[in-house]
Amino acid sequence: MSNDILSYERMVERALRSVVIDALGQVAEYGLPGTHHLYITFATKHPEVDIPDHLHEKFPEEMTIVLQHQFWDLTLEDDRFMVALSFNDIQERLIIPYSAIKAFADPSVNFGLQLKFDGESELTSPITLDESEPNNTTTAEEAVETPPEAAEEDGANVVTLDAFRKK
Repeated sequence: MSNDILSYERMVERALRSVVIDALGQVAEYGLPGTHHLYITFATKHPEVDIPDHLHEKFPEEMTIVLQHQFWDLTLEDDRFMVALSFNDIQERLIIPYSAIKAFADPSVNFGLQLKFDGESELTSPITLDESEPNNTTTAEEAVETPPEAAEEDGANVVTLDAFRKK
């Protein structure tokens, strides 16, 4: 059924992206506590990504940035965030839509997320900071991973939490 209103895969993707948005919002407001540092991988080919040309040339498909000691002016908008980073001692402003984010990690607490990005298409319902929407957050224990071999031909997916369970 292609018009299934219970599209769990999209729901999970929305929830995972909201974790990234919430974390960035807290960092923008309070700064990075302790040894926290964020790795954000995004698709540079996304049509709404705005980075300097020399970075597009160096990273034509994807790029990973680190928010730790030297980042400035982290600002969140409804559909994207902006941050200034230093490249070869030159401060550059990057604009990254949430829909372009492919991975997010905070190695200081052993936390990481892989997010879907399939080129031009985005999620049917956009990810925004709209406070009227329900809070779609999740923890590492609640985050799901669908192994490719688990997808059945009828479209059903088996979901496993094993990758996130403490040993």
